[in-house]
Order: sequence, then C-alpha cells, then structure tokens
Amino acid sequence: MDETVVGRTVVGQTSVGQDFRKSLTVIVALGAVLRIVRLAVSKWNLPLQLNDSLYYSIQARQLAHGVWYRELFVDQPGAEHGPLTSALMAVVSWGNDPVNLQRIVTVACGTATIAIVGIVARRVAGDRADRNRVGLIAAAVAALYPNLWVNDGLVMSESVSCLMISLALWALLAWTAEPALRSAAFVGLAMGLGTLARSEVALFVPAAAVVMWTVTRRAGAKPWSHVATAAGVAVATVLPWLIFNIVRFDRPVLLTTNEGPALLGANCEDTYYGPAQGGWSLFCVLDDPGTKPDEDPSTRSARQRREALSYVRHHLDRLPNIEVKRVARSLDLFALDNMVHGDVGEERERWASWACIVSFWILAPLAVYGAKLTRRRDRAVLLIPVAIALAATVLIYGGHRIRSAAEPAIVILAAIAINHLIPRSPTVLDSAERVA
Repeated sequence: MDETVVGRTVVGQTSVGQDFRKSLTVIVALGAVLRIVRLAVSKWNLPLQLNDSLYYSIQARQLAHGVWYRELFVDQPGAEHGPLTSALMAVVSWGNDPVNLQRIVTVACGTATIAIVGIVARRVAGDRADRNRVGLIAAAVAALYPNLWVNDGLVMSESVSCLMISLALWALLAWTAEPALRSAAFVGLAMGLGTLARSEVALFVPAAAVVMWTVTRRAGAKPWSHVATAAGVAVATVLPWLIFNIVRFDRPVLLTTNEGPALLGANCEDTYYGPAQGGWSLFCVLDDPGTKPDEDPSTRSARQRREALSYVRHHLDRLPNIEVKRVARSLDLFALDNMVHGDVGEERERWASWACIVSFWILAPLAVYGAKLTRRRDRAVLLIPVAIALAATVLIYGGHRIRSAAEPAIVILAAIAINHLIPRSPTVLDSAERVA
C-alpha cells in the first residue's frame, strides 16, 4: 500500500478515535450534571425510608468502623444483600451522617455506566462508518434515560449492578471479537463483581459460557480453557463471600439471606389476589407469624422459602395468571399505579417513576428492532441481561428493580435502531472515517 495512503489512514483513525472520545466525554459530563442536579434538588439531606437503602447505608457505616456484615439491629451475622454496594459506600462512610456521600457513590457508578454503554454500542455497531455515531447515540440515551438515572443517588444496588453488567458486556464482546484467556478472565471478573452486587447476575455465568463455547467451537478452537477461565475467575471473585457465609450461619447461605423474604413477599395473598398481583408485598413479610427476634437469618430465610413454596403449591391454579402479570409488570403493561407507589416507597420521585414507564414504552420497541439489526453473535451477548431480568421476573416478581439488569442492553439495542432510522448527514467526522 502507498505510504501516503497508509499515513492518511493512521491519521484518519486517530482523528476519528479522538473525536469520539471527546464527544463521549462531553455526553458523560452532561449526564453527570443531570444526576448531580437531581441529587442536589431531590435527594440531598433526604432521610432514608424503611427500605433496602437503610440496610446498605448502615452496613456501609459498620464496615467503615470495622464491623463486618452484621444485622442492623441485632447481634447476628448479616447477608441480606450482596457485599459489593456496601463495600463501595464504606469508603465514604466514616462521618456521623455519610448518607449524602453514599448517594454520590451511586451517582458516580451511574455516570460511569454512560461511558461504558457508549463504548459497548460502538463495538457492536457493525458498519465501521456508523460505529462512532451509534456509540454516541447510546451514551446520550443512557445519559437521559430515566430508568438508568432514577437509581443514581439512591443508596441501593441498581446503579452498581448496571455498571458491572455493562462491564461484563464490554468484556464478553471484546472476547468474542478476539478470543484470549486474558479477556476471558476479565469476563469472569465482571460477572463475579456483578453477582456480588445483585444475586441474579450469577445467571450471566452460564449464559456467557454458552456464548464462549459456541464461538470457540465455530472457530475450531478448544472451548474448555476459555470457559473454565471465565467461570473460574467468576467463582474465585465470589468465593471469599461464599466461604464467609458458610462458616457463620446456622444453615448454608451462598449469596444472601434475602431469598426467603423475596419469595415470601412475592407469593402471598397480596400478590396473588390483592392490589400487588404479580409484584412484591412488604406487608406479607412483616406479617410473617413465624418471625422471632433472635432467629438466625439463614434459618429465617429457609423457613420463609418453605412457606412461600407451600403457598405456591396450594395456589397452582393461580400461578399462570400471576406469571403473566409478573411479566406484564416488568414490561410496564400492568398495575402501573401500584408499581409507581412502590417506587415512591423506595425514594424514587413519582414523576420520575412515570417518566421511567413512558420512556420504556418508547425504547422497548426500538430495542426489539435494534436486536434484529444486530449481528447474531453480538445479539446473543446483548440479550443475556434481558434473559436475566426475565428469569428473575418469572422466578420472583415483576418490577422496575428486577428489570434494571436489562436496561443497559435496552439502551444499546435502541441506539442501533435510532441510528438506522435517522438519516445521516455528512459531517467532518464522516470525512475522517472515509479517509480511514
């Protein structure tokens, strides 16, 4: 190739990459401003309500003072939720009232998610002339999409888990483009950290294993080493937490003791026949007659799981109807007032919850269309978080928090569709790409 052409190609590629990074930085900065303004206006100095935020906040303070994962109000081991969110917040939880700083942690995670979503979208764009545009569209949508920013500023796990899922997508897509053991290890690390944020992310591991096995088999390589590396690193990341739980509870606890309350609150009169059909009811957990103040959390979780499964067995004729309503809830097609009421109880503004619903109505069809436009291999990867959210919905309940695992992928797929539907206009960036 002519040296002049080669030189122009390198310069063009460098210019395109620099322009993308600059534009992405601007979008991320604007997304951060949006989240900070919302934090300052709606969340700053707001007292925590009786929900999971209280657990994460107090546990983070305990960690900051050397108390390792104990129950909040009784002297017992605690593992109601995964350890990652509290561990991240512990870094800023030294003062007497660190709640505002803890909220900043989730804002930072949400802001980082914007950048990762943009980078992932750029990778899956396919057509080289469109990849920068798709990446910037995805970042802009992620910056503005209520179902992402609504969790930023809450002392909860969704912002952390969305960031880890986005990183897992990035790592797995990088591996599919160029399989290597090092990138397989990064896939495992991201999946393991995601699991420590929200337990259902553990489903990413078998799904990723299927993708990696298929890709390597088609390439004529031996898949065992790559799959074993990713799964092994994921297990190694989670293993200290598993061992820590096994040795300190009366009954075996793998990830959390929240399984029992989650199932009990999703399988009771309120959620099968009452206003929370297909959802989750705190009252069913609070009214549990078997609860004792000194009951070991693992024993309580196991007992509540049995009670929930017993309720399901005695109402099997109702279960198909409830499963449909669970899925309809996660698709924002059923019990909207009840879901908004639940969101408000978890410190989401009422108007923001409705914005989440309306924006999902817009993005979900675009994501379906974007999936059709995506290469089969990349589509299989991007649909993993969607499958995780669907599985959690069917097994537990339908709601915005359960669906949060799918939101980064929804944004990326919608960006692909938006790029396809909106005509391109020639720009300086396009000229640089043509030169490259």
